[in-house]
Amino acid sequence: MPTIPSSTEVDVEASVAGERLLLIDDSQAISRLLRARCQDLAGVESEIAGSLAEARALLATEPERFFAAVVDLNLPDSREGEAIDLVRAHGIPAIVLTAHYDEEIRERMLAKEVVDYLLKSSLHEIDHVATLVRRIHRNQHIKVLVVDDSHSFRAYLAKLLELHRLQVLQAENGRAALEIMKSDPGVDLVITDYNMPEMDGLALIGALRQRQPRSELAIIGLSEQNSSALSARLLKNGANDFIVKPFLVEEFYCRVIQNIEQIELVRAIRDSSVRDYLTGLYNRRHFFNAGETLHAAARRRQLALAAVMLDIDHFKRVNDTHGHLAGDRVIKQVASLLACGVRQADLLGRYGGEEFCILLTGIDQEHLAVILERLRAAVESASIAHEDLSLSVTISLGATLALGDSLQAMIDRADACLYRAKQGGRNRFVIDDSVE
Repeated sequence: MPTIPSSTEVDVEASVAGERLLLIDDSQAISRLLRARCQDLAGVESEIAGSLAEARALLATEPERFFAAVVDLNLPDSREGEAIDLVRAHGIPAIVLTAHYDEEIRERMLAKEVVDYLLKSSLHEIDHVATLVRRIHRNQHIKVLVVDDSHSFRAYLAKLLELHRLQVLQAENGRAALEIMKSDPGVDLVITDYNMPEMDGLALIGALRQRQPRSELAIIGLSEQNSSALSARLLKNGANDFIVKPFLVEEFYCRVIQNIEQIELVRAIRDSSVRDYLTGLYNRRHFFNAGETLHAAARRRQLALAAVMLDIDHFKRVNDTHGHLAGDRVIKQVASLLACGVRQADLLGRYGGEEFCILLTGIDQEHLAVILERLRAAVESASIAHEDLSLSVTISLGATLALGDSLQAMIDRADACLYRAKQGGRNRFVIDDSVE
């Protein structure tokens, strides 16, 4: 583990997990249903193995592409949970599916350090699996700070959290924790012991709350003292939750997940006013609000600004042929490709339906053409999974560097170029020749 001054440990998972899910189940019906629900609810692609042998084959090359695995407890060639041991040996978190539950199974699963064990008795349970997959996938971007003066207990908590793909940082007391929070403001959850030297948990919680409210940072207090008075003190001082040591692992995970999701919910509510619900891109209203500022600054300072309008070619055909769910997946995939193809300083939004709009700053016509071609090629070469199909689409783009009198006039000019690209055969871009 790397260390930083002030006796502070930082334990962040070194390897970056992949983006795919491994499904190991001998039932094709359940595997297909799981793959569809994980795509719909979690937005992740899956690879399927119907046996232990097939799972070994998939893991023989590039096992790091999998961020998690959903494993049937009993397979034709595995009756003792060997498939769980296989994926855990590759460092892949495992969610176990079992046909029935008892205490013996619970003890076996906890010993194998699985994420969770769930029944596969109903569609509700399948959705529970997909929801858990989504949580693990999101956890790869969540940072948790563990604060405890016991090195062994910090390591224990870190191991539990990393099993859920959370990024873990460690500190041995409150003062060291504050130093980490100064240098890394991206921490979403702090789990702190109460009894610590130099600065205890109560003082740490108070100091943290002076910087960040409950809606931005979740704090869970820990203590061996099972005292309602202590719990009340910690909660009144700013903690979101309190756990008594020792605790059940399942309870610990439930508390951690609930507190993380509360923070995410607040962020989602804030984002809902400016973000498009389907793609996560800026919505049309926010795009114009922010775009007007960019346009005014470009006119005032005589800066280069490009407006791009684009849409998905023959999108109605996708909806008519494969249904609106397929259409939504296409829009989300195209939005993701566009987001990866522009700079952080650029403004990207969903204009409406299958239309998108981009404002690119500090760019000339030659560079603009390179970017437009890169976006066009990225969409053309992408494969979009829908049920058992692999869909592909193209986009047409129109752009202008002429600022005009207003942002709307600039967008109208780019839209006219988009129309010319459509008339010219689609899957191409047209840049306005007029430059002020």
